[in-house]
Amino acid sequence: MPRTAREVPPPLELSCLNALWSLGKGNVRDVQQVVCKNRPLAYTTIMTVLDRLVRKGKLSRAKAGRSYCYSPETSKDALRDAAIRDLLEGFFDGSEGDLLAYLATRGKRAEAAAATGGAPASVPAAASESAERIDTVLL
Repeated sequence: MPRTAREVPPPLELSCLNALWSLGKGNVRDVQQVVCKNRPLAYTTIMTVLDRLVRKGKLSRAKAGRSYCYSPETSKDALRDAAIRDLLEGFFDGSEGDLLAYLATRGKRAEAAAATGGAPASVPAAASESAERIDTVLL
């Protein structure tokens, strides 16, 4: 079965897109400086990711001196719409109503947990305590 490109890019590609949405346009070094605030990555890694995004049609590039200047060809809202479609199809059988109902009940559980000072009803107390221990071990 042939592979098809996903509409929603993987996390590293999305980080590069977010950088370009905030910059408007930029070269590899510009994108690297923004992305590396959260995660150190090599210049060549960013260059490869940007090239991949150009091939997918998410970015355009123009020669600017000895380097390329990249700019987004897709909007943040268009990718948000695609991500929501993927979420709806994958977890809610395409039903927006089911997603909204889930979010409403999840919000109520979180409010109840905040009011009681405990974990949400869907998370057993032992799991909550275990997560706290893991957090302290990692720190």
